[in-house]
Amino acid sequence: MLLFIALVNAQFFLTGSETVTSVADRIVALTQSTLVTARAIPLFSLLFGYGLVQLLRRLDHDGDGAAQARGLLRRRGAWMLIIGFVHGALLLPVDIIGAYGLAVLVLVGLLRARDATLLWCSGAVLAASVALYVTAALTLSPETGGAIAASSLEQQSYVLATVERAAEWVLYTPVTMLTIVLPPLLLGMWAGRRRVLEDPARHYALLVRTAVLGLGTAIVGGLPYALVDARLWTDAPTRGTALLSALHDITGWAGGLGWAALIALVAMAVERHRGRLTRAVEAVGQRSMTCYLTQSLVFVPIFAPYGAGLGESLSVSGAALVGACTWGLTVGLAGMLGRLGYRGPAESLVRR
Repeated sequence: MLLFIALVNAQFFLTGSETVTSVADRIVALTQSTLVTARAIPLFSLLFGYGLVQLLRRLDHDGDGAAQARGLLRRRGAWMLIIGFVHGALLLPVDIIGAYGLAVLVLVGLLRARDATLLWCSGAVLAASVALYVTAALTLSPETGGAIAASSLEQQSYVLATVERAAEWVLYTPVTMLTIVLPPLLLGMWAGRRRVLEDPARHYALLVRTAVLGLGTAIVGGLPYALVDARLWTDAPTRGTALLSALHDITGWAGGLGWAALIALVAMAVERHRGRLTRAVEAVGQRSMTCYLTQSLVFVPIFAPYGAGLGESLSVSGAALVGACTWGLTVGLAGMLGRLGYRGPAESLVRR
């Protein structure tokens, strides 16, 4: 999950006019656009919703009661919103911590809702999001393509970039929460009640169907725009490209579910052969906020104009290499913290 986030965010920092110039760039762009871009956040959202149910279950088991549990979740959501704003303003305007914090504040009342209510709410938000995507593709100017402008990426001054990033974060966070985060998050809460990921053997058939149908839908729906993104389809009409982009992002929700199911199946297969790498990746998951923030601490000095400025010159494959290496760095860091018995600093901060 965090490898996918690293690949997506590294590419976000690219500001050059030509980022796909070689065969390697085309291969990376085609693969990443089909399987990763717009599939990472839905995966993250599903797991976050799943984790909310686990946390609520633990709090109730400790005897705190439902009211106390909801109060704690609201406090955590509020602090995540604050941490997300600081992260967005100082480093990365497309922050997701704030979006999840806002989602907790909005959805904490649904943690006790019936399953049917969760599914109906997820479907309603999904339908509204699809309508918004299609409307944007049909009505916005072809030059924007519905993308959120991030002028802070090209700002030469860190101070001025911080001001711009703060404004971008204020726009991006509620839009992301409403259109991308909520549908899979609600499904994650539903799955968490059934312990689908905790007991994959019991839900093996469901996970296989979800992996095949979810990733299959993401590939079929995402491939046309991925061909455009990889400069393999260069004569696509501009308005048609906007619609293909909308289809790519919409099918990303299915891709997020498919990836979650496939990862659960892989985890079940390697459970009996848990080595150092497996434990290190597990440690990353237990320190996901720290590892996520560490990515931004690496990317900004490398890509920003007031750092090394590589965002203007690197290609898609170069950014992917930086993203993958950064994720590898966090795996080593989390593995070391795990062996020493320390939580991540960000996780400790939220708990306090």
